[in-house]
Amino acid sequence: MSSSTPDRAASRLAGLARRTGRGLRRHPWLLLGVLLLAAAGIATAMALSYVTSLIPLTPGIGDLRKVQAEQPGVILTADGQPLAVLRRANRQWVPLAEISPHVLDALLATEDQRFYAHHGVDLRRTAAAALHTARGRLQGGSTITQQLARNLFPEEIGRAPTVERKIKEAITALRIEQVYGKDEILEIYLNTVPFLYNAWGIEMAARTYFDKAARELDVLESATLVGMLKGTSYYNPVTNPRRALQRRNIVLAQLDRQGKLQGADLAALQQSPLRLDFERQDEPPGPAPHLSVQLRRWLIEWAERHGRDAYADGLVVRTTIDARAQALAVEAVDRQAARLQKLADAQWNGRTGWRSRADLVAQFIRESAQFQAARAHGLSEQEAIERLRADADFMQALREDKTRLQAGFVAIEPGTGYVRAWVGSRDFALDQFDHVQQARRQPGSTFKPFVYGAAFEQGARPDDRLLDQAVEIQVGTSEVWRPSDMGQPSGEAMTLSDALAFSRNTVTAQLTRLIGPDRVALVARSLGVRDSRLDPVLSLGLGTSPVTLREMVTAYASIANNGQYVPPLVVLRVEDRDGKLLEAFEPAAPEQALLPAANGILLDAMRGVVDRGTGAAIRSRHGLKGDLAGKTGTTQENTDGWFILAHPRLVAGAWVGYNDSRLTMQDAWGQGARSALPMVGDFFQQALKARLLDAKARFPKAPEPSAMEPANSWWGALLTPPRSDPLVVDPGSGAPLDVQALPAPDAAFLPVQRAVVVAPPRSPAAPDPDTRGMGAPPALPIERAIVVAPPRGEAAVVPAMPAVVAPPGW
Repeated sequence: MSSSTPDRAASRLAGLARRTGRGLRRHPWLLLGVLLLAAAGIATAMALSYVTSLIPLTPGIGDLRKVQAEQPGVILTADGQPLAVLRRANRQWVPLAEISPHVLDALLATEDQRFYAHHGVDLRRTAAAALHTARGRLQGGSTITQQLARNLFPEEIGRAPTVERKIKEAITALRIEQVYGKDEILEIYLNTVPFLYNAWGIEMAARTYFDKAARELDVLESATLVGMLKGTSYYNPVTNPRRALQRRNIVLAQLDRQGKLQGADLAALQQSPLRLDFERQDEPPGPAPHLSVQLRRWLIEWAERHGRDAYADGLVVRTTIDARAQALAVEAVDRQAARLQKLADAQWNGRTGWRSRADLVAQFIRESAQFQAARAHGLSEQEAIERLRADADFMQALREDKTRLQAGFVAIEPGTGYVRAWVGSRDFALDQFDHVQQARRQPGSTFKPFVYGAAFEQGARPDDRLLDQAVEIQVGTSEVWRPSDMGQPSGEAMTLSDALAFSRNTVTAQLTRLIGPDRVALVARSLGVRDSRLDPVLSLGLGTSPVTLREMVTAYASIANNGQYVPPLVVLRVEDRDGKLLEAFEPAAPEQALLPAANGILLDAMRGVVDRGTGAAIRSRHGLKGDLAGKTGTTQENTDGWFILAHPRLVAGAWVGYNDSRLTMQDAWGQGARSALPMVGDFFQQALKARLLDAKARFPKAPEPSAMEPANSWWGALLTPPRSDPLVVDPGSGAPLDVQALPAPDAAFLPVQRAVVVAPPRSPAAPDPDTRGMGAPPALPIERAIVVAPPRGEAAVVPAMPAVVAPPGW
């Protein structure tokens, strides 16, 4: 190639440039066209780049398919009945074939007439909407598919009127049309669109506004609901009936233009009123709503831990609840509580009731939200109280709320811990507080079996005796505790078995003093009272530490299970939507909480409660037969009523009282034997009649008391070979006394066959032989002793150093 070649090429390019320049100068429109083409190319490239950048931010095909496959979680009873459903929204999915054709016609005529002609985005409609908007008349151009995209993915797409939102909406709509057919899109749309009042989808909307199924909607009702889609709040037929009526008539006009009224008179239809039949469609609470609340929360946490969606993955939770037992429990609580409420209303409506408690009522007023609001508006305390007292509606509502009796009921299967029934309150709609799991109330005498169980474990026998007499126990340096019963003490020596059967506080207080409240608390915790704080004070044995009903029934189930504790179990298994097991839950291994022989003695003593003691109405009034054991409980001034009954196959308990413990029940009906016992008795009566329980079942046979090992028990020393010589012990020093030296006029010497003689406390440095670490003082084995008793009629003063007064036949 010659050296002149590049020069010739450069010369040609320069000539072309000069000719092009002269042409553009002679024809300037060509220059404008070139510039516009270049700008359009750049803009298109930028737009494509922008749209491409938004594609990863929109839902993928997998997300779209998941929406159609979404299936709520379900919680079932042991026999397959639904307890609760976990939905993101209150929705009942219906196929397109079960939706009124009037709804479909109204939807297409109003929202998307070319629905079956486009592929997710209607370019003609979009252009028309843009033109109207440019002229100052804002108009939407979204198709039904675009609206569905916005409804299904509000977070990914958003609702702001921006270009970015419209692009994301269009991309998602195109993807939806790739995945679903047109009828599927209509079905998904109509089942997911919101209609206010927690009503999602056309089925719940039809039930909420017209109390009918979606397939039953007529043309007027269909037009009303479709009209709401333009703005559910603005066209709400409940709060804005005029606007809703106008919007409905616009939809009717659209139907007429499309020829969908089928000869009906448009003018006549538009003159028709709305005719609503409105009722909120709240999620049904189910047969065990208080428990369901806990199970929902549990399933959500379980699903999060296992990478599942509790609302969409179709998880199935199978529980231990027995649907039949649950229904009987609800009926028993409803029936008996209604009877008690009539008595309570009579109590509080009388002159000695609500009106006589002016100070307490004033306190209730001060605690109300209305009082706080009145004070916030500048009223003085007295002015606020007087104004609210004058408000009849407020005072009636306050009295109804405060004097509404509440109850809790739970039934647990001993051996497995399976919870078979759970009633948290009388009515979940009025009281969501769970009186089985959340409420902590004083258990009263239902706590006493733990005292006697501790004594039997330490070697006491059911026929051991303590005096049923007035008792004074020094507490600290200046306080004296005087436990008492409803009636006067008999002054007779009472066996421990009778003391439990007839629920004698005086005897139980003495026994608690001898056993020690620490040991009583330990036995209670071992048996199942494990979540509540138990104060180790002398009054603990009489049930002064608040506990839950679930804990108490669990502990009684341990007693029914030969003294073996098994924690309550509610969830049996979790499955996926196809029935594949994801996780199973088995009963925990039993823990021996009370020695079997001691437990057998305790169980037999608790049989005496229902056979001849405070729970005898179980036999006489409710006619229950078979092997049963239980205990009543009533707290100070009838604040709480309790009863727990143990059957070999099921243990059930009930609590009754007011939510506000400052209110108390009357003696005539508020004691546990008259308030809580009828609920439990009613339940067992119906359960046995329905053959849910075997009337011939027996508790496990306990070993004989001689099989107990008393080596580390201070009471168990009585089981060792006896002494042959009489023994008198000074209750203050624990030293033996010379019988001949005692002045006869000042003391009564009573021969006994068995007695407990407690020596002085061990020194802190001395080794503790007690394997349970309670440090109980040792005992002296005797066959016959002379016990110094107080004169008849005087209170028995139990000094700081325990002394036992236990002459049989006293």
